[in-house]
Amino acid sequence: MRFALVLMSAVLALCGGTAIAQPSLERGPEPDIAERGSAHYTFETLMLEAPGSERRYRIQIARPRLAPPPAGYPAIFLLDGNAAIEALDDELLGALATADPPVIVAIGYDTPLRFDVVARAYDYTPPLPGEGPQTDPLDPTRSNGGAGRFLDFIQTRVRPELAARVPLDAGRQGIWGHSYGGLFVLHTLLTQPAAFSHYAAASPALWWRGGHLLTLEDGFGRSFAGRHAHLLVLRGGAEGRRTRPAPSAARLAERERATAVLPADAVPALVSRLDKVAGLDAQYRELPDLEHGPMLPASLALTLRWMAGAAR
Repeated sequence: MRFALVLMSAVLALCGGTAIAQPSLERGPEPDIAERGSAHYTFETLMLEAPGSERRYRIQIARPRLAPPPAGYPAIFLLDGNAAIEALDDELLGALATADPPVIVAIGYDTPLRFDVVARAYDYTPPLPGEGPQTDPLDPTRSNGGAGRFLDFIQTRVRPELAARVPLDAGRQGIWGHSYGGLFVLHTLLTQPAAFSHYAAASPALWWRGGHLLTLEDGFGRSFAGRHAHLLVLRGGAEGRRTRPAPSAARLAERERATAVLPADAVPALVSRLDKVAGLDAQYRELPDLEHGPMLPASLALTLRWMAGAAR
C-alpha cells in the first residue's frame, strides 16, 4: 500500500495531471542535470562503439556523492539514455540519496536528439528464430532484431567500463526501459535471467510481432530455477486512447492493427503469470490518466526510487 501511495504522489508531482501521447524527439531548451550539476551525484560521459556496429553510444554515468556501502553501489542501466538524463532532476536524486542510491548508467546515442528512433528500433527488439534483421512493423525504413547484440554490448563493453570507475555490488544491478525498451527488458528477463537482479519495464511493446515475446514463457520457470530477481512493470491508464492527431491515416491504421493483436489485459496477465515463478517477485502498477509519452519520466522516477528502496 505504501508503495502505491508513493507511486501516485510521484506521478502527480512529475506530470501535474497532464497527458501527452508520445515523447518528443527534440531536447528541451534548458540544460539537463548532467550539464547543470547536482548536489547529490557527479556525472561522467563516455563514448563507446559496439563491435561491428557503425553506431556510437553516449554512456552517462551518475555516481552518488555518498560513499559506497561495503559491498559497492547498486547500479541501474537506463535505455534511451539521452531522454532519461533529461528526465532527471536534483529533487529526485536527493530522494535517492536518502535511501540506498544506485549508480545510474544512461545508455544513449551520439545524437543531439532525445531518441535515435532507427537505432533503438534495432537494438531493443528481439531476433526472430532463424531470421536475420526484420523490418519494423510500424516503419518499413527501420530494422528490428538486434536485442541479443545490444545486451552483449552492455555486458561486455559498458559493464567493464563502469566497474573500472565505480565500486559495484554485482548482486544488485537493474535495467529500465520504456516502450521498445520495455520489450527489451522483458526479453532479457525471459532469455538471460541472470543478467540483472532488477527488471523494470515501462509501457512494454508486448504487441510486437503479434506478441512474439509470449512464446518465450515456455520453459522460463526451468531456466530461472534457483535464481532470485525482481520485476516491476508499469503502464499508463490512458495508453491506447486516441487523443492526438495521427501522423497519417495509414500510419495510424498500421499502429492500431499491430497493437490490437493482444487483449487489453495482456500485460498484467503476463506479470501475474511470472509472479508465480519461484524466486521472481513480479509487480504490476497502472498509473491513472497517463498516456504513453508521460510514462517515460514517470516510470523512470518510480523505478529509481524502487531500486534505491525509497519507495518501500
